[in-house]
Amino acid sequence: MAQARGHGVTGLDVGYFEDCVTRPQAGGVADAQILRDIRDVAAADLEGIDAIVHLAGLSNDPMGELNPGLTYDINLESTLKLARLAKAAGVGRFVFASSCSIYGAAGGAGQLDETAPLEPVSAYAVSKARSEEGLLALADADFSPVFMRNATAYGLGSRPRFDLVVNNLAGWAFATGAVRVMSDGTPWRPLTHIEDISLAALCAAEAPRDAVHGQAFNIGRPDANYQVKDIAQAVLAGFPGARLQITGETGGDPRSYRVDFSKALNGLPGFAPQWTLERGVAEVARWLKADGLGAEAFDSRLFIRLKQLRHGMERGELNGELRRLPV
Repeated sequence: MAQARGHGVTGLDVGYFEDCVTRPQAGGVADAQILRDIRDVAAADLEGIDAIVHLAGLSNDPMGELNPGLTYDINLESTLKLARLAKAAGVGRFVFASSCSIYGAAGGAGQLDETAPLEPVSAYAVSKARSEEGLLALADADFSPVFMRNATAYGLGSRPRFDLVVNNLAGWAFATGAVRVMSDGTPWRPLTHIEDISLAALCAAEAPRDAVHGQAFNIGRPDANYQVKDIAQAVLAGFPGARLQITGETGGDPRSYRVDFSKALNGLPGFAPQWTLERGVAEVARWLKADGLGAEAFDSRLFIRLKQLRHGMERGELNGELRRLPV
């Protein structure tokens, strides 16, 4: 997407999930690639960079709870270290992938805009909220941070994930014939497709300074707030014959929030999300049917990020701090 608009792209990644490619997709190859842990980024890595889209981190609540201290190290301290290096190197724009999960325990009390109180309830969400605070403190006339408070992602890429709610429910529907909702189905979740997140990031990187400097944007569609039970119904529509199971096993999860996306829709230049939930479910259904995954494969380390990290630790490829070890 960025290359199609004439931008050069340099990727930086530690490679935890490099062997999770199940079906390579055309495109998406960076002009240059740096294999580096985000904790080890150096000033030399940022030479010639105009804007950073910072996506790196332990990427959801279960991974965050693997080691909360490590979550803060990777998601918070490394974010601020990268930002300080970027500022010193003259990088003008820093787009930070934050999360709507920082609103965490707001319940059903109306749609939350970017001025709403932050009530994170997990190490992951706390790391995002504190990163925003630290980045804003670095903002000045030459360094412009932007915060993308992304809704829960769904959709596919070359390394699909099935540890996210839409993809997960679709995977269970295909592999077992049952859409399994582990809560009572009432919590609210805002959703957005990964391609719309990518578009928002590019728009934030390209936008005039006055439009985005030091600002947060909730990223999603105006019709993208769902109760989990309604997400399940949308998945059922994509898998005729599947049945719904609402177990209520995780009824103690306090996360529930509805989000107002109007600021990004009206104020982030060029941002117009294209994906509906129904279209996204159909995309995942086509992919699953083409690959014919069974329950064992679908629930494997190839598609569950926490399982892949534990696999690396068990094989001696990663230590307890998720540092790569010589093999």
